[in-house]
Amino acid sequence: MNVLLLYPEFPDTFWSFKHALRFINKEASSPPLGLITVAAMLPEAWNKRLIDLNVRNLKDSDIKWADLVFVSAMIIQKKSTREVFLRCKELNKKIIAGGPLFTAEYEEFEDLVDHFVLNEAEITLQPFLQDFQNGTAKKLYQTNEFCDIKDSPIPQWNLIDLKKYDSLSIQFSRGCPFNCDFCNITALLGHKPRIKTAQQIINELDLMYSLGWRRNIFFVDDNFIGNKRILKEEILPALIEWHKNKTGCQFITEASVNLADDEELMKLMVEAGFKSVFVGIETPSEEGLTECQKTQNKNRDLVQTVKEMQHAGLQVMGGFIVGFDSDNESIFKRQIEFIQQSGIVTAMVGLLQAPIGTKLYQRLQTEGRIVSDMSGDNADGTTNIIPKMDLVSLKDGYFEILREIYSPKLFYERVANCLASYQPAVQAVQLEANEIYAFFRSIWKLGILGKERKYYWKLFFHTLFHEPKKFPLAITFSIYGYHFRKVFENNIKLENSKS
Repeated sequence: MNVLLLYPEFPDTFWSFKHALRFINKEASSPPLGLITVAAMLPEAWNKRLIDLNVRNLKDSDIKWADLVFVSAMIIQKKSTREVFLRCKELNKKIIAGGPLFTAEYEEFEDLVDHFVLNEAEITLQPFLQDFQNGTAKKLYQTNEFCDIKDSPIPQWNLIDLKKYDSLSIQFSRGCPFNCDFCNITALLGHKPRIKTAQQIINELDLMYSLGWRRNIFFVDDNFIGNKRILKEEILPALIEWHKNKTGCQFITEASVNLADDEELMKLMVEAGFKSVFVGIETPSEEGLTECQKTQNKNRDLVQTVKEMQHAGLQVMGGFIVGFDSDNESIFKRQIEFIQQSGIVTAMVGLLQAPIGTKLYQRLQTEGRIVSDMSGDNADGTTNIIPKMDLVSLKDGYFEILREIYSPKLFYERVANCLASYQPAVQAVQLEANEIYAFFRSIWKLGILGKERKYYWKLFFHTLFHEPKKFPLAITFSIYGYHFRKVFENNIKLENSKS
């Protein structure tokens, strides 16, 4: 049996980092962890081929080779997914689909997909495979149960061309203990974090390292610190020990802001090799935080919270939202001021959207305020709800935030603010030819041709002479800024074309 595993293309988005990746000759930020995990669950005797459309084109010969086509996708990949399905159907191939897009919206694709294997594959894939081999496969496989991810296999990394990616991915836990009303994580994966063992994590890391990987590894947990006790007692000590004999690999993850309340935990994470953490700030408005039930962010100085993580040695990436019912037109200036004061260089700002399955979606559907499918892009200036604020004013204010925070002046000021607070751990980093190439390309693209060149050179020389150990990070942030501006400019062009 020949199985083709397909991962559809992402559009040019905030998180794609496409414009930044060109500086280091990479094609995509990370590979499809879900698909290579599914591949490891398929019969060993089956021939498997994975094609990520973000790093290479799909040929008809690839499709003709396959007996079965497995497709996994997120909502943001919907357009490419439909195109993939049509091509496979033209060649009369049987399609099996799973992943977040189909778990939420499988009805949209019933005419194109032969079998849906939804929710967690550890539960639903084996019943499908058994029925398929017996000739009795059903259209739909789904479950309300959650699996024990200690049973999840090591992803089949041999299907991936590692050279195409900037980072690899690993998962320690699934689920989040919090209950933010706009987030569909708990609907998909539950409130109680389910965890792997320390040995599982080490085995996965050992495989990546044995394949020659020496770059970033992203822990894709919904909230990495959902079980602090296990982290402190088992996982982080194991990672610290692993790092003693390993160089080059650094970790990135996502966590809630209460990480800043635990100095011991932050110290252990940095010692284990964590350099960056994404946190959902959402809004500086207490009313907005109350509205969306973001209780972990309430009644605290969020700027100081960010600073504490930076001082501990963690770069902070942040998510922000405008368009809550409690927001008025002052929110745009407040968001700009907060982002600048906090020194969050990678600030993803989006309009409020309501994913299917969330409490927000249920409430707004009852109020008749759901107007369309969501794009799945957190920063494209679209929303699938009718906001309380006038939509034109909301969009104007939203684009003004992005215009300001990613203008060269404010962006480079924010980088300087971040670098002043950030205290990096001293870790051995393996410098690759790609990084050297990126450095010289940044000089040409940003320092000579770029409209930001005045600010680029100011940061360049200040960091080089006054904070030299932060100099590589200053160059990296400068390249990030180029990407963010390109995405913003493209979104503005698209918005203007609709007018």
